[in-house]
This record gives sequence, structure tokens and C-alpha cells, in this order.
Amino acid sequence: MTLTLELPADVGVMLAAEAARRGLALADYAVKVLTEGRAAEVMPRTGAELVEYLTREGVIGSRPDILDSQQFARELRKQAERRVPG
Repeated sequence: MTLTLELPADVGVMLAAEAARRGLALADYAVKVLTEGRAAEVMPRTGAELVEYLTREGVIGSRPDILDSQQFARELRKQAERRVPG
């Protein structure tokens, strides 16, 4: 089915940016948003639900450049400790 929508410019820009961030075509991302009913989502209540949610949203696995998350966190902590308050 084909559907044509007139979106406010800011909504179109936001959709296009989020689609690009996720590596999806704009149309594919729009279908994903519509079928998942993002407004109706409830907050995860368990750790398993949280992991499922973060995976579905593309957060988990979004940084393939980080091979060891614990080492990465240690490095961030070191950087923060050396930061000079401004």
C-alpha cells in the first residue's frame, strides 16, 4: 500500500536524521516507527526487557568499534579523573 504524508519540516528532518543514524532508508524507518507504535511503549520492568528494548532500538551493538566495553569504560573514567574543572 502506498501512503503519501505531508509532514512538518522539523518532523521530516528528525525522521531522516534518525533513519540515517540507524542505517535505514527513510521509508523503512517510517514503517518501523508506525508499526512499533512508539508512543504506546511502556518502560522495561526487568533486565531482560531492558536488553530487548535497547537491542530493538539499535543502542546495543551501535558501537562496533568498542571491542571491550569494560576497558572502554575504564578509559573514560581515567579521562574524567584527569579533566580539569572549568
